[in-house]
Order: sequence, then structure tokens, then C-alpha cells
Amino acid sequence: MEYGKKRSLLNKTLIGFVFAAVVILLLTAPLFYILTKNFYAEDMIDIIREVEKGHPLPKLDLEQDIMQGLMIQFGLIGAVLGGAFVVVVQFISGKLWRPFDDTLRKVENFRLETGKAPVFKKTTTKEFERLNIALNRLIDNNIKSYKSQKEFTENASHELQTPLAILQSQLEILLQLPDLTEKQATIVQEMLTTLKRMSQLNRSLLLLARLDNRQYQAEEQVDLTAEVKDLLPSLEMLAGGVTIETHIGPGNLPLKCNRVLMESMVNNLVVNAVRHNRQGGAVGITITENSFEVSNTSDEPPLNPDLIFNRFYRPSPKTKGNGLGLSIVKAICSYHGWQIKYCYKNKKHSFKVLF
Repeated sequence: MEYGKKRSLLNKTLIGFVFAAVVILLLTAPLFYILTKNFYAEDMIDIIREVEKGHPLPKLDLEQDIMQGLMIQFGLIGAVLGGAFVVVVQFISGKLWRPFDDTLRKVENFRLETGKAPVFKKTTTKEFERLNIALNRLIDNNIKSYKSQKEFTENASHELQTPLAILQSQLEILLQLPDLTEKQATIVQEMLTTLKRMSQLNRSLLLLARLDNRQYQAEEQVDLTAEVKDLLPSLEMLAGGVTIETHIGPGNLPLKCNRVLMESMVNNLVVNAVRHNRQGGAVGITITENSFEVSNTSDEPPLNPDLIFNRFYRPSPKTKGNGLGLSIVKAICSYHGWQIKYCYKNKKHSFKVLF
């Protein structure tokens, strides 16, 4: 990049300061003229006048006038320099830094998922031009990486799920063969169970990857209260022998969110509450005007709030699942700007989402 026609920020600031000082000096020149006439040249003027009139020389106070003149002169020079400094800071520097402020504002508003790099204003300042070039290069590389990851996620979703579904179908057909021995059927059933877990793990990892890459852009106005009521029948089927108790207020809870992700959050919280419940226990679903809470009875001790949302976190070897359910819930909340908190009270685990 050629910077021959551009000046550095320091160079421009110095030029502005000198220019402001010269202008203020010119404007204050009459003050220096009055100072010289009334102090430095005052005694000389009195001597000339008295000599022209033939009078004896008057008493001179030259030393006092010079000292007073010097003090006033230093005050004027200080005022000129101070005025120049104020002009540079308030006006010239403000104009010089305007391109930087424009660049900063556009970088703050930049969103990687849009795929559009910001267009920075052209500037004649070397440092700001170098900054814009470096930011453009960095943003372009990030956009390319984002697109590559997005394509990989989409391709992986198709390429992995298809063979897994085929294998699952083939194993189910094999399990139905009449001449299959009991031992063979047990082995096929174990393979089928493992394959289902692999398929679920694959879907969970792909969902987390898409959330990290912010590939869910479609959002709509969703009433959480109505959605939870619609999901209750399927949630009760997932609960098995666990009772689901609902505490839903009379009003609605409208949210601007992705409907699919919101349903996934609700399902994962309820499934987690059922999975870690005790026999004959209960799951509580509470909806207020600004929160959604799922709690469950349990014989398990309190969980570590610093680790509970980590991927593949399993508080004990006996824990079921792949350890991604709460990580998905956390990612969904972060995606929408919601907060999720965990607490343990009265032998109940509780997860509350604050909107």
C-alpha cells in the first residue's frame, strides 16, 4: 500500500497546532502593540516629548515597566498557547479522529453471520488507513472461515445422518429375522442402541456447531406459555412415571426467538429433569412474566454450577445421556441473550431461564 500522499497523525496534529497558534498570534497582535507602547517604549516616548519641548529629562521607571511588560507578555504568550491547545483538542483533533470513530462504530455494529464486510471511509491519515486495511483483511478472512465452517456443518449434517439412518434401518430389519438366535438378537439390539446414541450425539454436536456459528437467523414472535401448553402432551410421554406439575400464570409470555430452538430448550430441560429424577418423583414447570423454570426432585447431591453447562460434563459415571443437553440449553440462551441459572434447594434441582 502506498502512503506517499498521506500524512501521519502526529504530523497533522503538529501542523494544526502551529496553524492555530499563528492565527491566534495574529489576532492578539494589537495586544502586543499596546503592551510595547505602554510599557517597553513608554519611557522613550516621554524622553522624546520632553526634549522636543525643551524640558529637563523626566524621572524614569524603566526597570518597573520592563518587569511589568515581561509578566504581561508571558501571560499573553501563555494564553495564546493555551488557546491554540484548546482549538487543536476541541476542533482540529475532533476532525482528525472522525475517521477512527467511524471505523470503530462500524466494527461494533458488524455481525459475522450477515457475511457483509463494513465499508470504511477513506482517510488521508496513515495510521487510520493502515488500521482500515488490517481490519478489512481480518474481517474478510473471518467471513471466509465462517462460510467454510457453515458449509462443513451443513455437509456433515447430511453426510453423517444418512449412513447412520441406513445402518439403523438395516439393523432393525436384521433384528426381525426369524432364524436369529437369542445371543445374536442381543448383540444386534446392543448395536442398535449404540447407533441411536451415535445419531443423537451427532445431531447434538451439529446443533451446537450451528449455534456457535449463529446459523439460526429466522426469528419470530412466539408465546412461550402457549408453546409449553402445546408441548405438554409430548412432555408427559417423555416423563414416564414422573409427574409433571405446571405453574403457569394467566398472562402470556411473548418472546422474539427461533421457535425450533425454543422448543429444543424446553425439551432438553424437561428430559434432563426426568432423567435425574427419582422413582415416583415430580418435575415442576413454572412460567412467570419474565422467566421459565424447570425443577425436579432428586436423590442426587447438588451439582457444580461452574461445570454443569460444560460439554460432556457428567457428575458421576452412572449419569445417563451424552452430557450435551444442558450445553445446548446454555448455547440457546446465549444465542438469544437470555440468562440461565442453576440452584439446589430443598432437595430439588432447579434451572431458571431469565428473559
